[in-house]
Amino acid sequence: MNLLRPSSYRMPKLLTLLLLALILSVGLSGCNRDEALDTRTAEELYSDAKRLLDKGNYQGAVRDYRVLQTRYPFGRYAEQAQLEMAYAFYKAGMPEQALATADRFMRMYPTHPNIDYAFYIRGLTNYDQRVGFLEKMFPSRVRDRDQSAALEAFQDFDELCSRFPDSRYCPDARQRMVYLRNNLSYFEIDVADYYMRRKAYVAAANRARYLLQTYPGSPEAGTALTVLHRAYTNMDMPELAESSLEVLEYNYPDHPYLTGKDEKEGFFSKLWPFGKD
Repeated sequence: MNLLRPSSYRMPKLLTLLLLALILSVGLSGCNRDEALDTRTAEELYSDAKRLLDKGNYQGAVRDYRVLQTRYPFGRYAEQAQLEMAYAFYKAGMPEQALATADRFMRMYPTHPNIDYAFYIRGLTNYDQRVGFLEKMFPSRVRDRDQSAALEAFQDFDELCSRFPDSRYCPDARQRMVYLRNNLSYFEIDVADYYMRRKAYVAAANRARYLLQTYPGSPEAGTALTVLHRAYTNMDMPELAESSLEVLEYNYPDHPYLTGKDEKEGFFSKLWPFGKD
């Protein structure tokens, strides 16, 4: 009886392995069946993917673009497929995939005639990560949120317009840059005010100088000069304080800091439930 025991134990294990192998082979054949039956040419795959993209079926478009790139990895259809797939990911609300696809396109095809579109898609993806409920309902409070995506979008659009000033995407990119610049400058002022309230005058002055150097012409440039005047005054640096005040008086003679009028908070700012500290 003991001599039969090892073989009786081995048989179930052998059967189990055979069954697993059979299941795997059936599964793989099922997965590959659709691809094996797909005899579309590169042009047909691209046309089908583009049609799905135009209809708003972004997931379906991504699927066909991927099949195209797998079966026909070279040629103009594969190049255009990758560029349009970045857009499909962006429209599908998949920012990580959109950014990765745009970056890959720029690395692989740096001289492509539509490379400017890759920069534009990258900027749009980062830009739209800033658009949400708070921005629509409380536009003055967008500055309280993390600004890393906004800064990346600003840099993407800036590079687009610097490298391709005649691109058809530049007018829209420049408009978005103005919006981003204004919100980024608001954020810097909020941080500077935070430091002022805590008597960290050096840090506040650094933030104000950074705003003036990085976002010239923003609506908060005048307020940055008031931060410099107050910070330098508290640091007992009268010459720098006076110089900041003179620049403010010359460029922003009607600024509330000079007229003694307090700026009123907007209606939505009053509704904002979180403190300013």
